[in-house]
Amino acid sequence: MRLSLLASLLLVTSLAGCAFGGSRPGAATTAADTVPAVAALDAAACTAKGGELRPLGRLQRVQCVVPYADAGKTCNAKADCSGQCLAIGEVVAGSPASGVCQRDASENFGCRQRIDGGVAQGTICVD
Repeated sequence: MRLSLLASLLLVTSLAGCAFGGSRPGAATTAADTVPAVAALDAAACTAKGGELRPLGRLQRVQCVVPYADAGKTCNAKADCSGQCLAIGEVVAGSPASGVCQRDASENFGCRQRIDGGVAQGTICVD
């Protein structure tokens, strides 16, 4: 009987500590205040680079999307581009092909086919 009473008392005491322990006053306020400030700085820095903040991928994580200077240029390999060299339309993997330099980082998501060394690679899909 004493053991069950002691166990119950310990359980109630430990739960009360969790419920009323809390954090320091002002700590959550400070963190909450800095999030919008950081977001504003990120947006300003992104705009200064000529980009825009956009949600990308399955998780819709906001990223700075800056257009590549060589977007749309004809290419035969990644080395020809700031980003990837992507096929125009669907090409049989392993066949000779040329492509165009990707527009921006948003084209890293979805289905795409890279061109490397003048040869079409397999199609990949990225969420």
